[in-house]
Amino acid sequence: MEHGYNLYLILASLAIALMSGFTGLSLTQGASAMGIGRRKLVVSMSAIALGGGIWSMHFVAMLAMTLPVPFHYNALITMASAFVAILLTGTALLLVHFGERTPRRIKLAGIYVGCGILAMHYLGISGIQDVKTIYSTFGIAVAIIASLCLCMVSFWISYGRRGSRNILLGTVAFGTTVVAVHFIAMAGTEFVKLEGGLSTGLRLSNEVLAFGVTLTSFIISGAFLLVGVTFSPRYGNLEQRVVAENDTQRQAMPAALLGRTFVKIPYESNGQTHFVQSDGVAAVQAEGRYSFLYHGDGRLFCPWSITTMESKLKNSSFIKGHRSYLINTDHVTSFERKKDNGLCFFDGNAHLDQVTVSRSYLKQVRESLGL
Repeated sequence: MEHGYNLYLILASLAIALMSGFTGLSLTQGASAMGIGRRKLVVSMSAIALGGGIWSMHFVAMLAMTLPVPFHYNALITMASAFVAILLTGTALLLVHFGERTPRRIKLAGIYVGCGILAMHYLGISGIQDVKTIYSTFGIAVAIIASLCLCMVSFWISYGRRGSRNILLGTVAFGTTVVAVHFIAMAGTEFVKLEGGLSTGLRLSNEVLAFGVTLTSFIISGAFLLVGVTFSPRYGNLEQRVVAENDTQRQAMPAALLGRTFVKIPYESNGQTHFVQSDGVAAVQAEGRYSFLYHGDGRLFCPWSITTMESKLKNSSFIKGHRSYLINTDHVTSFERKKDNGLCFFDGNAHLDQVTVSRSYLKQVRESLGL
């Protein structure tokens, strides 16, 4: 059967795709710098905005389609198509907002969104009743390629960098992708009238569908306005600024201090075993199978050997400066280079003045101190 389109509704479908794209991408601005709970909420809202926008755009475009015979939609399939779009879009957002945002994860997120658009489209089309849909293999292949490639591009634009400009460009890419994939897929779809083939189950007429789509479009428009009020470079670069600040701090930090851990270290006094935190210990001195801790409370006897201590403090601010000493670089107040060795000087609170750094450990100690 011949079918046509209402130009104004096509433009409306494009507007909905753009508004939902902007809303979803803007909601997650700075999300990676938020706490886990708040980030989950923001990502969920963004998934509903993007996935709901895909669904709304599709059915506004379907309302724009005119056929010479009346037709209806299966209510259950129509609802399921919306859930599929939201679920796959949410999966894509989880990839880029939880875990390290690598090029591979961004591309994979784009693939998930592309699959969400395709699944939503063909599931939604399969819900049409009273007419039979016929797909061409070539049309399906072109739609798949277009959806996956365009979505990867749109996500790369949006998440390669997270400035306001990238979000705006990503919005245009996402909105045009959703519309383009829909009409590319429709170009490879034909409709045949079914004689006496009335459907069973709950059916939705175009009028009822139009009511539902209008409601979701209103919600998307409202969210678009609310997000747009706070959209500016000042807000938009939050995540970028936080990441940049963290990177600067990490670059300025000595390599040995990255990924540090704090350990509860035992010591014995008056027949009892007590504990001190490792960050309060300035140095550890080997004493046979045991060791001594230089702490603000004095020189403390520890039942751990220097080997055990070195293993326990592996990812901390301690570094070996001598075969008999572990040095906490956080407590070093100054360093003096000698001909074949060096001296680390400590604050007076640790009951320790200095520790000699042997030649074999001199290089790593200097690197740990940023020298």
